Amino acid sequence: MRKIILSVLFFYSVMINAHAGESAKLDPKLAMFEPYLGTWEAVFEEKDGKPTVVDVSHWERALNGKALRTLHSINEGAYGGESLVFWDKEKQKIVFFYFTTADFYTTGEMEVIDDKTFVAYEEVTGESAMSKGITKVKSTSTLKGDKMEVATSYLKHGKWLPPETRTYVRSDKTVKFK
Repeated sequence: MRKIILSVLFFYSVMINAHAGESAKLDPKLAMFEPYLGTWEAVFEEKDGKPTVVDVSHWERALNGKALRTLHSINEGAYGGESLVFWDKEKQKIVFFYFTTADFYTTGEMEVIDDKTFVAYEEVTGESAMSKGITKVKSTSTLKGDKMEVATSYLKHGKWLPPETRTYVRSDKTVKFK
């Protein structure tokens, strides 16, 4: 009898663990983002004597895998933001909302180019000193082995600025908000 009980308990533990593994995945429409999950960091020099900028970004599964959540902070929380990315059935596109610690937010759509590259198109709503004059943003993100390269262009006062490219590497830092 004891062997039967142990066998049943073992069976249920295997089933629970198998189910937990399934539920820990992203929705198939978001599966291409699985390699991006985790924490990333980019350090880049600013021009014109401005201080170095450190951007820490964390990507995680959200809402039972139906969404992707990203958090990021610049220079230990001087600025930060949070996004929710999900598949919009009506639009048949990946869409997102990005909320910031400044006085603006963005909404956008993502176009998957291949299994390592996607382009995000954003519309800016609201304005702060950081976003002054910026109405649209376009960024291309590419996973290159253990690095993520992000090239971002801004439509500012009706003119597209040249892309700024940043390279992110895996990090053990945490996203901070003040």
